[in-house]
Amino acid sequence: MTKSALAFTLAGLLLAPAATIAHGDRHHGGHSGPVVMEQKPWGIAGEARAVKRTIEVKMTDNMRFTPSEIEVRQGETIRFIHHNSGQVMHEFVLGTRKELEEHAELMKKFPDMEHDEPYMAHVAPGKTAEMIWHFNRVGEFEFACLLPGHFEAGMVGKIRVVRR
Repeated sequence: MTKSALAFTLAGLLLAPAATIAHGDRHHGGHSGPVVMEQKPWGIAGEARAVKRTIEVKMTDNMRFTPSEIEVRQGETIRFIHHNSGQVMHEFVLGTRKELEEHAELMKKFPDMEHDEPYMAHVAPGKTAEMIWHFNRVGEFEFACLLPGHFEAGMVGKIRVVRR
């Protein structure tokens, strides 16, 4: 991300706090308003009526996800149920390795950064969150907890989207 793009993104985050939810304020993974249907390299927000499969993902304070590798078929809409059995906040963020690394660096600089994207689920200790995602592009992607220190500790998983 260029410095000007980063500055623009940060300015937008500072000017639109009402449209976002802080990492620490959300514990059910829901969105505060309508879901933005924006195509990403790893897919697009899904609709509940299109869900064909549910995948449960456990998060723990040993900085691991279970399962840590997931395979889905192109065109599948998945309901992810995230369980945080730890004592600290965790999150599940889908993306490319490059985007996750960039976001993790940004989170180090702005740990209280507010955002609410359909490919992110923030889960308070002992809570559960849900996320629905439509995988319409083949490829290998990742999911990670980008809270400061978690990504660096290895709280990362792989998601492989294979042709139908």
